[in-house]
Amino acid sequence: MILAEMREFAAFSPCEQRYIRRSLDVGLGRGDAFRTWSRSGEETASIRAQYVVYQDLKVLRGLVCESEGFDGIETIMGPLMRVTTFDLAQERIDSFGAYRFLYERLLGASVRPWLPSAFCGAAALPQIRPDKRRNLLQSISEAAATAPGWSRREPMFFPEFVELEAA
Repeated sequence: MILAEMREFAAFSPCEQRYIRRSLDVGLGRGDAFRTWSRSGEETASIRAQYVVYQDLKVLRGLVCESEGFDGIETIMGPLMRVTTFDLAQERIDSFGAYRFLYERLLGASVRPWLPSAFCGAAALPQIRPDKRRNLLQSISEAAATAPGWSRREPMFFPEFVELEAA
């Protein structure tokens, strides 16, 4: 299964791959994201904002596992939509597949049932440019949007920054 996850990651655009690795560093507390990923003042500000928004992930990790009825919908969807909207507004994730890949790793397998609705809801918000909104919404397949069930298998491959040696 890890090879399938690696192949899936390799199919994403270089921009998506970079953003996923950066987001995992921020969301999972892996190293100094500023030193590793910041190439400009604008990117430093984006990473700083991401650290703030990603504080919701701590709350979500406990909530997603517990929720099965209607009682917890607003408790889960509010923070999940906020974080999702932030990530989509960065314009570095171009598809539901890349979004799902990232969030399965940030929040675990139990978040899978929530991802199609959070993605579609956030992609339809006015914070997302109209042309970007169209492309994002078209990227989710009918099968993903209407899945009768979701795997409980936790992801195994967590891509990391790789330092390229000088040639």
